[in-house]
Amino acid sequence: MNNLRTVSDTKRTFYNLHTRPINTIYRRVVEELMVEMHLLSVKVDCSYDPIYALGVITAFDRFMEGYQPERDKESIFNALLRSVEEDPQRYKHDAQRLQALATSISASELTAWLSQQTPLNRDADFQGSLQAIANNPKFKYSRLFAIGLFSLLEYSEPELVKDEKKRNEALKTIANGLKISDDKLNKDLEIYYSNIEKMSQALTAMSDMVLADRKKREQRAQQSNTKVAPPKANE
Repeated sequence: MNNLRTVSDTKRTFYNLHTRPINTIYRRVVEELMVEMHLLSVKVDCSYDPIYALGVITAFDRFMEGYQPERDKESIFNALLRSVEEDPQRYKHDAQRLQALATSISASELTAWLSQQTPLNRDADFQGSLQAIANNPKFKYSRLFAIGLFSLLEYSEPELVKDEKKRNEALKTIANGLKISDDKLNKDLEIYYSNIEKMSQALTAMSDMVLADRKKREQRAQQSNTKVAPPKANE
């Protein structure tokens, strides 16, 4: 008997945990992220790693930026992780841990560490994770893992990721060290940048539409209040 969870199972769990409506423009983002995480979670040889966790956190925060009501974001995130049978607190803890590590060293040190050229004696667990990735020919690379790697560089040196040449050089070095495809890594990140831009444009367009509609209502109300009373009939 096949007891493998289906996408429908995951979605059902999510909406049982988060029962409030999700704003239309964000619903697609949440469900696409949910499906992506589900497909990874049901793979037999897929294992958790903190870089992936950072990627999940980063993607969620970037794509859910501006969500209203703000208080619902926590509920959505927790339901998202629990729907794929993961622990939200573990993801948050590891993401914060890697963020602190990345901000404490230079981009060149981070690149050398991630690529396994010069391991640092800073975090034994993370060092073990990097070695496990590099030594695992069946490592399940994903777009969310790519976002995690990018986020580490961004936390370490924000200016570096803005320089396309330096960013690509760093990513290629890291990819080679971890034995993953730098071509796939760059393509996934290009799609990520593009999707963030599209989301930003969609939010701006939605905001403009709301403001325009509000102005029209205010103008109609003002016109209604300033109508001149009809002249009195001549006596």
